[in-house]
Amino acid sequence: MTQIDHETRALNAYLQLLANKGADPSTLSRRRDFLMKLLPQLRQFASDGRQYREEVDRLLQQIDQSEWTFYINVACEYFHFWVDDIKAIAAMHARGGYEVAPVIPALPEGTLKQLWKNIDKEKFSVAELWPLKAYAAALREEGADQALVETRSKIVKLLLVRLRDVEEKDGKHYRVAIDSALPLFRMEQMRQFFLLVAREFFYFWINAPDAASHLMLEHSGN
Repeated sequence: MTQIDHETRALNAYLQLLANKGADPSTLSRRRDFLMKLLPQLRQFASDGRQYREEVDRLLQQIDQSEWTFYINVACEYFHFWVDDIKAIAAMHARGGYEVAPVIPALPEGTLKQLWKNIDKEKFSVAELWPLKAYAAALREEGADQALVETRSKIVKLLLVRLRDVEEKDGKHYRVAIDSALPLFRMEQMRQFFLLVAREFFYFWINAPDAASHLMLEHSGN
């Protein structure tokens, strides 16, 4: 089977799953059009998560930011088909993933500069601050300096605002919050840093016993 056959097969399998769940032609066409622009680039290399993210990021630059959350969700869903991760597909399906009409949160109001300046004035509950304090303490124990702790904490606060209406602390809802905040970060380096912090903080947010083991200070320039 050629690489082209693989890409086409993965796309058809993804769209067929959505069709089986009742997706209408318009919804399928919107997803197909986006992925068809992505596939020619994916055919140039083997299944690789880093390159996949880079190609998705490149494609997003050609799309209005108001559409980013929807297409990021599409890219995340299709990735598991592209790498033939049947277990991940089954797990996402069992958790209610692959929604025909996913709820897309409104984009944050204001620019990153404005929100960054005002986030420390935001009032957070004790329940919201507890995982943030645990995260900051773990960073200090790993040797992060105060400036890095403060920067990461502000990023987490931006994310916590997006998580306020989440009813269940699970990966699905956390991912939606991440995707809805991502358009704030227009520079690629800042987007990658935001994603790194978000991945770290998730384990503190769900109160995982091994949360500190997921810190990645060596990748943040510290």
